[in-house]
Amino acid sequence: MTKLAGIPFEEVLKQPGDADARAEILLLSPSILVPCLTYEDIKVWDTLAIGEFLNEIAPQAGLLPKDRVQRAHCRAISGEMHSGFTALRAALPMNIKAHFPKFKIWSKAQADIERIVAIWRECLSTYGGPYLFGKTFCIADAMYAPVVTRFMTYDVQLDAACSAYAQKVLAHKAVVEWIADAKLEEDEIEELEVEF
Repeated sequence: MTKLAGIPFEEVLKQPGDADARAEILLLSPSILVPCLTYEDIKVWDTLAIGEFLNEIAPQAGLLPKDRVQRAHCRAISGEMHSGFTALRAALPMNIKAHFPKFKIWSKAQADIERIVAIWRECLSTYGGPYLFGKTFCIADAMYAPVVTRFMTYDVQLDAACSAYAQKVLAHKAVVEWIADAKLEEDEIEELEVEF
């Protein structure tokens, strides 16, 4: 979202498992959650709050739709992504470096997938695509980009419209850079390499 806002930034990576790093994260983010944005001595440590803040300081970037009804819808589906889909997160952990063809998906995770696909179909149909709220990649697309990568990692089958949307997200410049940077990270999380 920071790239979308056009605001120069420096990314600081921290390893949460290390006690010293946890102490440092606590100094950076009162909730000890990441990401945390520091902008002119203002700390914002919640992803949705970061998106809203970036929209305030860079409204020209179009992080949220201009139309009030669309903006409310965008906030609602972004919030649903932010606080929901726990079965999907547990069963299909984020792992950009891996690919598991024909991965067996648990029923609770499948229910989350079906809800996500329903959101995508509704938005693409209502707003005409190619992104969830039309021609501009916005906060909602940024919030669902990690899901797109999970769908690719775990070989989740999508209909034509959702597949085209997923490919459009993966081709977005900011997402391409994000994935490339993630693949360069040396740290491996052992649990994510296990095939279930």
